[in-house]
Amino acid sequence: MPNTARSCLLSALLSAVAVCGGDAVARVFPFGPRHRAVNDLANQFVPFHAHLWDLLRGRADGGLLLDWRAGWGTSFLPDYGTYLSSPFAPLVALLPRADVEYAVYALTVLKTAVAAAAMTFLLRRLGPGAWWWAAVLGASYALCGWSLAEGTYNPMWLDGLIALPLLCLVGEWVREGRRPLLGPLVVAVCWVANFYTAYMATLGAALVLLVRLAVTDSFRVRILARAAVTTGIGVGLAAPVLLPVLLGSRHAHPGLVREFAPVAGTDFLARLLPVTYGFATPAAFVCTAVLLLAAALPFRREVPGRERWLWPGLCAAVAASMQWGPTHLLWHAFTTPNGSPYRQTFVLSGVLVLTAWTTPARGGGAAPESGGSGPSPAHGRPDRRDRPDRPDRPDRRAVTGGSAVVLVLALAALPSPVLTPWALLLAGAGLAAVAGALLLPRRGRYGVLAALLVTGTLLGQASATTAYADRERLVRLDDYPPLGAEQERRAAALAAADGWPAYRTDPGLPRVAGNDPLLLGGQGAAYYSSHTPAVLTAALDALGGGWTSRGRNLQGLDNPVTDALFGVGARWRDGGVVRTDVRLPLVTVRPPGPPPAYGPSPFRNQELLLGSRVYEAPHAGACRVGTEVFLWAPDATGPARLGDREIRLLGGRPKRQAAMVSLGFQRTPGLRPSLPGPGALGCLDHGRLRAAVAALRARAATSVEITPSGIRAVLPPGGGTAVVAAPRTAGWHCEGAGPTAYGGLLAVPLGTGRTELACSFRPPGLRAGLAAGRSRRVP
Repeated sequence: MPNTARSCLLSALLSAVAVCGGDAVARVFPFGPRHRAVNDLANQFVPFHAHLWDLLRGRADGGLLLDWRAGWGTSFLPDYGTYLSSPFAPLVALLPRADVEYAVYALTVLKTAVAAAAMTFLLRRLGPGAWWWAAVLGASYALCGWSLAEGTYNPMWLDGLIALPLLCLVGEWVREGRRPLLGPLVVAVCWVANFYTAYMATLGAALVLLVRLAVTDSFRVRILARAAVTTGIGVGLAAPVLLPVLLGSRHAHPGLVREFAPVAGTDFLARLLPVTYGFATPAAFVCTAVLLLAAALPFRREVPGRERWLWPGLCAAVAASMQWGPTHLLWHAFTTPNGSPYRQTFVLSGVLVLTAWTTPARGGGAAPESGGSGPSPAHGRPDRRDRPDRPDRPDRRAVTGGSAVVLVLALAALPSPVLTPWALLLAGAGLAAVAGALLLPRRGRYGVLAALLVTGTLLGQASATTAYADRERLVRLDDYPPLGAEQERRAAALAAADGWPAYRTDPGLPRVAGNDPLLLGGQGAAYYSSHTPAVLTAALDALGGGWTSRGRNLQGLDNPVTDALFGVGARWRDGGVVRTDVRLPLVTVRPPGPPPAYGPSPFRNQELLLGSRVYEAPHAGACRVGTEVFLWAPDATGPARLGDREIRLLGGRPKRQAAMVSLGFQRTPGLRPSLPGPGALGCLDHGRLRAAVAALRARAATSVEITPSGIRAVLPPGGGTAVVAAPRTAGWHCEGAGPTAYGGLLAVPLGTGRTELACSFRPPGLRAGLAAGRSRRVP
């Protein structure tokens, strides 16, 4: 087997073994009883992959452009481009839907292994050196702290981990004037897979290209121009996905606006070591072998001075840029993230690994087995294979100097509270093992021993860091129930009750995660995405809905009035499916007149959208016997009681808002509820609600047809305004008249004789993106 292929396979294997081994040590799914359902992994990635499974198997309500399951009907292409556009994502359909958590875990391990192989291939391409060193360094990159602590529960980001070495490889092609067709295609795939981390990887690859041009004396303006054109064409090819994602973000409910504050330098240095964790600190760990080799490069006298200092200088510059406000914004597309502010850390790990490879490779020429032909621009002679007669490791002076630098960095990190005793122990043991391996004789069994010492250091440190991060995430981050028999029973019951599009089936409460309609089935209001439409949040908020994540994580609303308005005919409640006939079709016709203008009371807002009074005000703090008592206390946290019924609220704006809840029917005259804080009561008269629904049903659509990208309905004659029980998000187009908003819902004015409604949805930016993609096709 050629050495490059052997290196890539070994690095992929090491990465998979380290990740799975660390999870097994921590006894985390799928190797133990501890679950992985934390934060966005449970709220977004697993549910979205479950929905992708449905799409690929033809079982979804909607298509690539429009999702009818979540958020009462929302744009799906931006979500696809953000969470599911990885080339690996369709592999989820190979397993049963009930095993979607296993599928997402397998994709996570697979992406990590591919990132290791990609970096290993790049290293072999950049210069000669021992094949097993390339494998270890490539795996060290894939097993960096960012990957183990951040990427594992944000698996879409791992596509950026793969993108960095691929984009650096494109930079090499540009530098050599090779592969003008393949280069833009690679850029396009990287940007489509995950534009967010691909943007960071592109910045990192540009910096690496500048250093490569400088150290090979090939700095030319035409090369920079060629790189810019290659990148521009690639991004243009990705525009059909990128532009809808960008405009979806602009129409989204605004998230938290943060001011960047750099972490303490001691914390930054501590995160370079294994077995550390911190949500708001840079997960900069790389194997001690990488740190030692990178630190040893300035001490190698046989390496040309420019190369000896530019690579370490690049590492220092990238690290410093992570701590300075203006460059922090540049790394993050000029917006400080809501979560961890160090999402570009994998680029630092990448340049550290490239610097480390320069030490044993001495920055040699074009790599062996690169598939190219002709002279290398770097040295003016043909590509070479491994040269065992070359010094492939630093000498004693360089090893001593590099070890001293690593020790100084570790000592400087001692005041950090992030540092753990295990971090110091493993870092010290790893430093001794790698230094010893570098000083062993080069030949015979000593070479095997050196390889075992370095590989053992990598596996031990990476596995321990994985296990530690697994444990800490469960303690520090929000966690959710893992999928199991109860969720499968609930999904089966929802599927049996499903009657879409005649009526909606809501997955109900208690919540499993932020996207229960995608995960469990049905068609509910719950929805959590970076693209949660502002109009949807505003409408749900006005009607008494609850949310977390400052309005982006919308919760389902269990209320008879909103159920009637949005056509909910079945919902999960109290361990089973509850059905109701007090509901409207998805399309109704309202009389001519202005749309409802919402005010501060969700009770009154529901009545405005319904067109009838159905709530009574409490008398002396108590509702009339026979009415249902509803509480609106958005900022309250704690139990609310009416008789023997207790409901727990979790509110407190602006971070979260408690939804309107039912305290049950008033059965005892004068009984007042016990409340955890200020709130308003509404007394729902179900007789009035039934009468109001019957009146609207007389002017409702006689038939409704749902398509993957729109809706059609047959309406009664007489004119008015057709109202669709879906949010008026940007992208709707209707035949005959432009769509308007009716209380935040999609509405179309009707002429007197018009009896048909036909609306289609096209995400904003799709048409422009397709045009840009066609214009940027590689000739």
